[in-house]
Amino acid sequence: MEHILHALVNFQITPWKVVGYLGMVMFTSRWFVQMYATRKHKRVTMPLSFWVLSVCGSVLLLVYFVVGKNDSVGILSNLFPVVVSVYNLSVHVRHRGDGAAPGAAV
Repeated sequence: MEHILHALVNFQITPWKVVGYLGMVMFTSRWFVQMYATRKHKRVTMPLSFWVLSVCGSVLLLVYFVVGKNDSVGILSNLFPVVVSVYNLSVHVRHRGDGAAPGAAV
């Protein structure tokens, strides 16, 4: 408990923490985007912005953990989402290019 209190009292914002926080906010906000799209279309859907936020958030978090923190747990936990999100983004864009309806689930 003392360690947590010490960390909160001595909290400092560094440029790398800004990168990490921005990545975290982007990666988390994608779920709000998805929930909004689902409510709007009255069916489960993954809009393009969900995948864009996934890729951008994952990349920022990966950069933070590789360069700013050098944390193997963070690197491994964000490496897979980057690959999956890039794949799904490419499938989504390719599917929309085939004339699918906007907001269609992939």
